[in-house]
Amino acid sequence: MDFIDEITLTGVRAFGYHGVFAEERREGQEFVIDVTLYVSTAEAAESDDVADTVHYGEVAERIVELVGGEPLNLIEGVAARIADDLLARDGVRMVAVTVHKPQAPITVPFSDVSVTIRRARREEVVGTEIA
Repeated sequence: MDFIDEITLTGVRAFGYHGVFAEERREGQEFVIDVTLYVSTAEAAESDDVADTVHYGEVAERIVELVGGEPLNLIEGVAARIADDLLARDGVRMVAVTVHKPQAPITVPFSDVSVTIRRARREEVVGTEIA
């Protein structure tokens, strides 16, 4: 039985040029990313070796690279780009990615707008076990 644990990064800040409007693509803005990686931490807990887990520092750096990459119109696409990349890492069974766009061009007062997506490998996820 292989249980799923979570590694979560909250509030990763990255600059990008995503948006529908020309000024968003020209001037860019800060995006804030939250990611939860669903992994088994059993081996790392036993060995106490970072090589046996997903290195969250490397994940944070990769998120910044991805957000700073080729501009997209929608934050849905930014979230999918991040999710697909992180899901390809060894040991990652599922990811949840939230992309916040706190400076979105919305004409009424607001605190934040975000999109959250979840992606899993082909294995079927049942509760907290991989079936």
